Amino acid sequence: MTETRLRFPPSPTGYLHIGGARTALYNWLYAKKTGGKLILRIEDTDAERSTQESIQGILDGLEWLGIEWDEGPYFQTEFESDHEAAAQKLLDKGKAYKCFCTKEELDAKREIAQANKTTYGYDGTCRNLPAEKVAENEAAGLPFVIRFKVPDKEGTIGYDDKVLGHIKAHYNEIEDFVIVRSTGKPLYLLCNVVDDIRDRITHIIRGSDHMTNTIRQVLLYEALDAPVPVFAHMPLTLDLNKAKISKRKHGEIVAVHFYKEHGFIPWALSNFLVLLGWSSGDDTEFFSKEELIQAFSLERINKANSTFNYRQGDAKFFTDPKAIAFNEHYLRTMPIEELAVMVQPFLEAEGLWDDAYATDKKEWFLHTLDLIRDRFHTLTDFAALGRAYFSNDFPVEEKPLKKNVLKHEGLKEWLPLLADRYEALDDFNLETAEQAARDLATEFDIKPGVIINGMRTVVTGQLAGPSMFDILVTIGRENVIRRLRDVETLYKVK
Repeated sequence: MTETRLRFPPSPTGYLHIGGARTALYNWLYAKKTGGKLILRIEDTDAERSTQESIQGILDGLEWLGIEWDEGPYFQTEFESDHEAAAQKLLDKGKAYKCFCTKEELDAKREIAQANKTTYGYDGTCRNLPAEKVAENEAAGLPFVIRFKVPDKEGTIGYDDKVLGHIKAHYNEIEDFVIVRSTGKPLYLLCNVVDDIRDRITHIIRGSDHMTNTIRQVLLYEALDAPVPVFAHMPLTLDLNKAKISKRKHGEIVAVHFYKEHGFIPWALSNFLVLLGWSSGDDTEFFSKEELIQAFSLERINKANSTFNYRQGDAKFFTDPKAIAFNEHYLRTMPIEELAVMVQPFLEAEGLWDDAYATDKKEWFLHTLDLIRDRFHTLTDFAALGRAYFSNDFPVEEKPLKKNVLKHEGLKEWLPLLADRYEALDDFNLETAEQAARDLATEFDIKPGVIINGMRTVVTGQLAGPSMFDILVTIGRENVIRRLRDVETLYKVK
């Protein structure tokens, strides 16, 4: 059997966005599923907009997501001679021709068509110019483009799309399209086909917005005597206003690096993106890489467009809530040692990392992450909401401060007294810490919740979290005593 070969051909005119990442994921999954190869090809022919920074951003984004390519990256500009040779081959075979029509002439014809409320298509003025006239025009230095000569015959041309079924068009509905600019530079339409032929691409999985090119590209494959790849056009990803997701319109909220910087787990984002347009056929949503590779198929790609329900500006759900839910799932269930590796850079960025967390304090560090991760949404939360576990310098949230501390003046006396009792304990553990707190509440005839909730706010700065006594033991007797004795400072900002 012929080896399955797919490609991901991003244009380096900006960062890798989630739409491009989803395309790369589909191609990667299908290559893995079929034991094939994924080729990475950077289509950098737009010299004015292509940048080295964008190229590196694409590579970094793919690597972060775990998308491994088997060949490349190849750069389209390295193969310009191939594109030019293909154009010449089509000229030599009589399947393309030089068109000397000026922009002004074409614009005038287009205006007439608009006035008559008809669709404008190139009328073939230069299609059958005698060789002598072509030579005369060239000798006079007249600029020209090269147009593909659409076969002049009845019937239709089409292809079987793995997602959308049979797609066809009548030959007489397709105009002779430009394949080489007047500057001598071949257009994307031709370059893309020539590169796919050279790279022996067997399957093309891409967004349905590329379908306007596909029939014309099928004509080019046939004219160049090359087999036509299998096409699968994915549905688009739209925003809540049904507009296509794009980096120009939506900004960094759709950039892969945005999710990396905001504490997303790579596979959580990948898993989420794959389901924006594909389903397994049952209710399964969470897949390991191996499970998703085995489950993936072109036939299960949806026909309908998907919606990316981002919530820009919301502190909790700054992106699609379902994307957050996927991240929470993996953050809370993944092996704790894997999570520790991911958390470390975020603690380092906030000055909270201690090298001992990787050596003699590793057991404590892993236990702490496991204790606090159930309420967190992203990796950034460990350095923000979890700061009190790694530093004595942490913020106190306004709501619990007012509710659990400031309304109880007695805590200025009770919590330092509890600190003294914790200091006097022979053994500071879950049982002794809880018993001391409850004994104090009984002694002063107050509800234990007043002491416990007050402690939570003073010790962690937050309204909710894990069991209070698990927190105390994890943070450690010395730090707990220091914070309980410092309670009075919270009343000074009242």
